[in-house]
Amino acid sequence: MPSLTIVRGQNEGDYYPLGKRTMVIGRQEGCPIQVVDDRVSRRHVQIRYDEADGSYHLLDMKSANGTFLNGRKVETDIALRDNDEIEIGGSKMIFSETDFPDRSSALAHFKKQGERSRPTIEGGR
Repeated sequence: MPSLTIVRGQNEGDYYPLGKRTMVIGRQEGCPIQVVDDRVSRRHVQIRYDEADGSYHLLDMKSANGTFLNGRKVETDIALRDNDEIEIGGSKMIFSETDFPDRSSALAHFKKQGERSRPTIEGGR
């Protein structure tokens, strides 16, 4: 099952299997994926599954500071691909089509080369 892993920001280390429902990412407590970051809008961006073609799509929800996919500002609904980098505020997350069994496996997968022996999260959350 595709997933999102937050690899930078205050929520670093959070892992979210996506399933087939629409996921809203934002600062608001009611968001399925809450990102604690002052530069993230209450309802910043959404990821939705498109049943017709079996892909996941990213859409900025008119956020104040924008959404960036692989370094480019998102202007329209765009299909996600494996290992796409999504940036909102000071947070970065990776979209993955890999089916990880758990959070630890996902984090280990995304550690940079040469940093595999270093813990991803200080204090080992």
